[in-house]
Amino acid sequence: MRRLSTFWFAVAICIGFVCRGEDAMEPLPIQLVGKSFKAADSLDIGHEPSEDALACLNGLTWKPSPFETECNAPDRLRGDVTVRFPSPIDTGDPQNDLVSMEWYIARDQQQRPKRAGAVVVVHETSSSMAVGRMFAHGFQHCGFHAFLIHLPHYGKRRIDGQKPDDAFFFSAMRQAIADVRRARDAVASLPVVDPDCISLQGTSLGGFVSATAASIDNGYDNVFITLAGGDLLNVIENGAKDAAKVRARLERAGLVGDQLRSLVHQIEPTRIAHRLDPDRTWIYSATLDTVVPMSSANALATAAKLNSSHHVKLLANHYSGIIYLPAIIDQMRKQIESTK
Repeated sequence: MRRLSTFWFAVAICIGFVCRGEDAMEPLPIQLVGKSFKAADSLDIGHEPSEDALACLNGLTWKPSPFETECNAPDRLRGDVTVRFPSPIDTGDPQNDLVSMEWYIARDQQQRPKRAGAVVVVHETSSSMAVGRMFAHGFQHCGFHAFLIHLPHYGKRRIDGQKPDDAFFFSAMRQAIADVRRARDAVASLPVVDPDCISLQGTSLGGFVSATAASIDNGYDNVFITLAGGDLLNVIENGAKDAAKVRARLERAGLVGDQLRSLVHQIEPTRIAHRLDPDRTWIYSATLDTVVPMSSANALATAAKLNSSHHVKLLANHYSGIIYLPAIIDQMRKQIESTK
């Protein structure tokens, strides 16, 4: 574990060198703490001719409404500001239903907050969110505002550090999809953020959530799906390691067979992936991945009608792909800048 932590630290340092080549930034007092900003859902699914896709969308969306975004003091080493906004899905758990994001603020050469585009980062399965934070730091070093969103029952949304009952896995996934879509509008309401340049990046679990959330409408300007894909049922039933752990949890909760298939179908990315803009969507896959096999990534790429240049295939497994992180973030930076 110590070796792995040291390795991740080295990768994080490399990200800064690749993107800016400057020393680590010194924290500055942020005058946003204690302020709130008015926001509103821009959700609009438009016309969808496919009955199956429309049924999927109806199960994932909500009635658009105004809401407020609040800025609070951050936890130590957890960004510059903590951003909170209400989830559009009410589960009856006030702590879980108040979404939390770690805001890593873009700064100019004098280390002052600057107006810039933003990236919403959706973390992996791990409670530590280590990979998500590395992406957030990387985007910040590249000159973007980065927002690491805490998925339902993670981080500040978890009561007393206790994991939720596994029976709520799919309701949490549905809430996560809605939260990630609303996050776009929460971010757009904040000062110094360019509301016309808000992208989405998700890894592993966060990649599946992002793929579905981004397919709801054209809310996000660019979408980067990492180590995830479609055909979620196959991943759950046959995937190794992290996927096998999810499978075991669902089995303990009695979610198997037809019930499992029905629940997975409600959030299956390929049902609505044709709604993604293929010119602004990229998938990053590991060719040796046994957690999320290439067949899963290929299923999503096919459903989204992606050109082969938008499906980046890395010689790695689900975990060793971390070595490509600096290069991946730099490529994402170039793609965001080229589509402004």
